[in-house]
Amino acid sequence: MKKIGILGGTFNPPHIGHLIIANEVLDALELDEIRFMPNHVPPHKEKSEEVTDMDRLAMLENAIAGNPSFYIEGIEIERKGTSYTYDTIKLLKELEPANEFYFIIGADMIEYLPNWHRIDELVHMVNFVGVKRPGYNENTVYPITMVKVPQMFISSSMIRRKLRTGKTVKYLIADPVVKYIKGNGLYES
Repeated sequence: MKKIGILGGTFNPPHIGHLIIANEVLDALELDEIRFMPNHVPPHKEKSEEVTDMDRLAMLENAIAGNPSFYIEGIEIERKGTSYTYDTIKLLKELEPANEFYFIIGADMIEYLPNWHRIDELVHMVNFVGVKRPGYNENTVYPITMVKVPQMFISSSMIRRKLRTGKTVKYLIADPVVKYIKGNGLYES
């Protein structure tokens, strides 16, 4: 049996905050691996058409290269449609019944849990792991293991704004991701 962390998101683009969260949870809970799971159509966000699913996967591959405990889980992109965590976890458990899954969410999503699709069933299927996020409350009635991670005010939307205005993103995203973004003309104004 493996203990597998799942970090879902749009990863548009993936940044250092994603990597730090994954690494801290991996270490704190002694997980075997972390899978970064880009969603196809998140139920709570508008999907941007300017960056393709393939671009997001390529950026993630560049971001996690070199960490033998980090992998990409492409199940939601392959499935298409709205990415409900319930459906994803149900499918993962069918495909890998021996493994135990830990779904990592930020405090912004902890606040939103009461609105999640089939949340009352989902909490019995997966271990929720919460990480603090500045400006959000992590109190909830749902069973969540909290993991302390360094607090950073970094978001993909802030990085996209910086890229569109020609500002530096050095140290906010991995150099191979910057190279991919520039080489493919992503996030240009």
